[in-house]
Amino acid sequence: MSSRPVLGVIACNRVVGTESAQAVMDRYIRAAMTYANVAALIVPSLPDLMSAAEVVPRLDGILLTGSPSNVATRRYNQDGGEGPFDDARDEIALSMVDRMIDAQKPVFGICRGFQEINVALGGTLRRDTSASDDLIRHHAPDDVSFDAMFSHRHPVEIVAGGLLEAAYSKASLNVNSVHYQGIGQLGEGLSVEARAPDGLIEAYSARPNGAPLLAVQWHPEWGTENDLDSQTYFHLLGKALRGEL
Repeated sequence: MSSRPVLGVIACNRVVGTESAQAVMDRYIRAAMTYANVAALIVPSLPDLMSAAEVVPRLDGILLTGSPSNVATRRYNQDGGEGPFDDARDEIALSMVDRMIDAQKPVFGICRGFQEINVALGGTLRRDTSASDDLIRHHAPDDVSFDAMFSHRHPVEIVAGGLLEAAYSKASLNVNSVHYQGIGQLGEGLSVEARAPDGLIEAYSARPNGAPLLAVQWHPEWGTENDLDSQTYFHLLGKALRGEL
């Protein structure tokens, strides 16, 4: 096998049994390795033991995944908010965004990762995406099964002239919707790539300092093998790591 680009995939701090663990759901890693055709390394969220600066030179790109945890509100200068939180992941993720951009390397995000990148670039989050009367419900009811949660879907309108329009060659996608939080104020330099029917931003892109950046609020890693549109997201990831995006 010829040498492939190396993708860093961020881990969460989770409890497995009675022990702390660095955890990444297989579906993120498998989807990226299969459809982006990359090798992968898990990046632990242990800021007391390592820094982003130590890791970035060893990677060709980073994928910030979804997670049950929320970005701490203090990271975007707000108070309150509901957990669970993962402060250590916040620290590593936000610093990874900054350092990867400094190194002109690709930064991709899914769900929490989409929110993290926005915060890293000075944006804010809103925490009512399944409670506001001004929005459609962006999360399934709490009492549904895990699989049914990912069956909760809505269309997104792709913005004309953007990266996603060029990749998909169509005006809209039908995506899963599994998030209680979303974009409040868009981060500096980010361009909207897709919106939900209620106007909520669902995807954005940028090229800060020449670093390819693309993030989506939905979960293209879920059921990727049966969804060509989701595979396209990871094709874009692979192109970015190869300098083709």
